[in-house]
Amino acid sequence: MRRLEIILSRLVWFIPTLFGLVFVVFFISNVIPTDPARIIAGENATETQVQALRAEMGLDQPLHVQFTRYVRDLATGDLGQSLYTQRAISDDLLHRLPATLELTIAAMIIAIGLGVPLGVVSAVKRNTMIDQTLRVLSVSGLAVASFWLAMELQMYFSTRLGWTPLNGRVSGWGPEEITGFYVLDSILTRDWESLGDTFHHMLLPAITLALPAAATLVRFSRAGVLEVINSNFVLYERAMGFPAPLIIWKYVLRNALISTVTQIGLIFGSLFAGAVVVEAVFDWPGLGTYAVQSILQSDTKAILGFSIIVGVVFIGVNLLVDILHTFIDPRTLK
Repeated sequence: MRRLEIILSRLVWFIPTLFGLVFVVFFISNVIPTDPARIIAGENATETQVQALRAEMGLDQPLHVQFTRYVRDLATGDLGQSLYTQRAISDDLLHRLPATLELTIAAMIIAIGLGVPLGVVSAVKRNTMIDQTLRVLSVSGLAVASFWLAMELQMYFSTRLGWTPLNGRVSGWGPEEITGFYVLDSILTRDWESLGDTFHHMLLPAITLALPAAATLVRFSRAGVLEVINSNFVLYERAMGFPAPLIIWKYVLRNALISTVTQIGLIFGSLFAGAVVVEAVFDWPGLGTYAVQSILQSDTKAILGFSIIVGVVFIGVNLLVDILHTFIDPRTLK
């Protein structure tokens, strides 16, 4: 019952949080000195034609009137039409969402698979050469710029060694599309060739996204384990003769993961939004590439749509983290 109350309280905050996001992004987007009507009308359009199109699009109205109309349309699921693709923005976003989610999930799996175990090892081997090396690597991983890392990986593994594709999501047409997630679609259609090709294309962009996130998890996992490892219950289990690996990986890690799980939720949102740069470098057909093209075309409504869907995913992931917390740490239910 208490868990249900927590979920409902988070859901209640969903709408005002999303409204605040729309408010901020809408007014910031309109600070940019661009004129969508002139872009649509083209270079050869007369001033009269541009003014007529501006009136038709409602751009001659005060900003607060435009905002009210946008929120009203948003409530009905209408995000407007893209100037870049000339299609409904909601259709564009839904079509590209699986590509970005698939890449983000792959990066998250790599980051957790590397970051949490290395953080535990760093804490257990505190102040040794292993610990110092991992700390240097984690700080370096946090400092490195994603676009630089992406280009370096491309230059070495794709151009020089020829081990991985240079860009794209898949060679040819890919698997028969069912969900839009190529890994899942390949499994559902038993298209093992496309499955291998999908992983092959995903490897470099996923690693590029994952390394900074893994560095963050190393530091959080290390701090969490160090905080728990000297607790009384750990000392008691040691005195009882429990094997050290059992104490670390079963009892210490479970308590240390509470703060790490929170960080994982935040990292997922950061990776999802941060995919903009990585997708642009690897020509990955996801939301990031769409956002970059929209910015270059001054497509304000498409930028708004991208921001909203990123916000919804971010809020949703953090809601899942809150629910997961109630299972990992039942004290949150009190």
